[in-house]
Amino acid sequence: MSKAIYIATTEPDSGKSLVSLGLMQLLLGKAAKVGYFRPIIDDVKDDQIDGHTRTITSYFNLDIKPEDAYAFMRSKVIKMKNENRDEEIISKIIEKYKAIEERFDFVLVEGTSFTGEGNIIEFDINVIVAKNLGIPAIVLASGVGKSLDSLIGNLQIAYDSFRDKGVNVLAVIGNKVQPENLDLVIDGLKKQLPKTVLVNAIPLNTTLSNPSVKEIKDALKGKVLFGEPYINNQVDGFSVGAMQLRNYLVHLKENGLVITPGDRADIILGALQANISANYPAVSGIVLTGGITPEDTICKLIEGLSDVVPIISVESGTFAIANKIGGIKSKMYAENIEKIKTSISDFEKYVSTDKLAESLITFNAEGITPRMFQYNLLKRAKTHKKHIVLPEGTDERILKAAKKLTEINAVKITLLGDLNKIKEQLKNLEISLDLKKVEIVNPVESPYFEDYATTLFEIRKHKNVDMIMARDLMEDVSYFGTMMVYKGHADGMVSGAVHTTQHTILPALQFVKTKPDVSLVSSVFFMCLPDRVVIFGDCAINPNPTAEQLAEIAISSADTSAAFGIEPRIAMLSYSSGASGIGEDVDRVRKATDLVKEKRPDLKIEGPIQYDAAVDLKVGLSKLPDSQVAGKATVFIFPDLNTGNNTYKAVQRETNALAIGPMLQGLNKPVNDLSRGCTVDDIFNTVVITAIQAEGL
Repeated sequence: MSKAIYIATTEPDSGKSLVSLGLMQLLLGKAAKVGYFRPIIDDVKDDQIDGHTRTITSYFNLDIKPEDAYAFMRSKVIKMKNENRDEEIISKIIEKYKAIEERFDFVLVEGTSFTGEGNIIEFDINVIVAKNLGIPAIVLASGVGKSLDSLIGNLQIAYDSFRDKGVNVLAVIGNKVQPENLDLVIDGLKKQLPKTVLVNAIPLNTTLSNPSVKEIKDALKGKVLFGEPYINNQVDGFSVGAMQLRNYLVHLKENGLVITPGDRADIILGALQANISANYPAVSGIVLTGGITPEDTICKLIEGLSDVVPIISVESGTFAIANKIGGIKSKMYAENIEKIKTSISDFEKYVSTDKLAESLITFNAEGITPRMFQYNLLKRAKTHKKHIVLPEGTDERILKAAKKLTEINAVKITLLGDLNKIKEQLKNLEISLDLKKVEIVNPVESPYFEDYATTLFEIRKHKNVDMIMARDLMEDVSYFGTMMVYKGHADGMVSGAVHTTQHTILPALQFVKTKPDVSLVSSVFFMCLPDRVVIFGDCAINPNPTAEQLAEIAISSADTSAAFGIEPRIAMLSYSSGASGIGEDVDRVRKATDLVKEKRPDLKIEGPIQYDAAVDLKVGLSKLPDSQVAGKATVFIFPDLNTGNNTYKAVQRETNALAIGPMLQGLNKPVNDLSRGCTVDDIFNTVVITAIQAEGL
């Protein structure tokens, strides 16, 4: 089940508030606690609350602080985008959203409103945000000023834009449609969109489109003279009182606003009397122009009346004021309860709420984006805060990564090396690592040195290792760090920035050893592609695995995938798909696939299968139409190290994908190897996944 829904529109004034209110009412009938979040809001002062947020949270009495309900103000986003800080924008939005998600059973996420500077880029931002939050969307567009083809085309393009980015669109809504065209809009959209997409149309409701007296007062910067309790009266039209009263009365309309100069006592009193008369339409309010207020005697008379409609004084002349009022666009706000109720009523009347609720309940995200994946990794690491030892304590990249990790309090770090040398290196490199937050251990000076050496001797004496050799080996940082993990003095180790793979993992193979049901140590890379995260294995350890070993690599990789929140769908890669290919190599993959099915019938697996059939749904359906994996694989098992290592590097370079790893799997305790060409970010990410590996041990 999805835990959230994203409401997006294609343009300003689409009536998004109506959908938000109606959907919130629907959700509160289906979930005990519903949250509300806006990634980007209009600019407001620090001591003010965004109007949309205040309307939703106050009307539905949601337990959300205003500062928690949004990530950025619009001007801040525009500034950050101009500075190419897109990654920072998305990361902050994910962080704020996840904090809301944790507190509530369901979250309504409302997209941007397309007002002010930067509205051209807002649609793309909405698509990107929905994708990175991993939640489905409802897309709406306004029918005002559009032909039938234009409205349908607008929604079709919006739907395609979301789906092209991997965002599931549950419903599209044509809003503010002329009542007589509702069926035409619905039929037209159904012809253009998949049957799985819910299609609805909501008619234009002038009650919602027209402003209230309060909105007019605010827009004109007017002053309320009388009738403050009725300031939220709806204005369904306006007229100018410039003629004699007997002639003007015939121009009054139901819920109309009277505009007249402030010295026209006859029009003012006549309008107030007409409002309470059964023979004339109700008046919503009176605007007095020219900065003129009625004489004291007139004011005294008005004060003695009951149920006086709002009377507002403004500075400009009658003609200018009439023009300004005609251009005021209404917005939803918390105090206008009648308009809120009307919105909810229209939503319930014209939207298939039962079908929409069913779609929300049955929706499951197909994957996870790289940013969300990295956020989840870091959050898990912070929650458990495991102890990771880094043997290469004087390496510049290690020190910079340790600084980043300790600053965000993700893990506890131990650096191996001489304290004075590490201090000197930090000074030379101008790295401000807080040594109070890390432990520095010189192996030969450690109080555990003799115990570690003795332990190694006992474990390896059958291999002709004596105490002298054990002490010599324990002076090596890789052996010492691995022994820390073995003895439980650290939860995991990350090394390899300056040491070979063999130097890093040999001690682990000698005494940490493999899990009881595993005979082979293998590796995976988490490939953070532009729109999803998949797993490649084995691209670092085993040169030419047998069928039995390939099966074990596949099972270990599937378990790793599940442990890191990625549903495992295993593609056993080869140069042919299905039963078409023959030859020793493809037969080996076919046998490995059969072994996995035999050992783990719970796993979704396909093999042999070509890479294109594993990732492209159309190709997959054409070659393996009955497969649960073809076209949507998440775990890719390569037939040999040559293929795997070259493929991961090619994908990484050609797509600018982030490759996190290699992560070793199969050991009793986590020890991970770095490439000697690793970056600071590589080290950072490998430490984080090592900490998460340690959670399950």
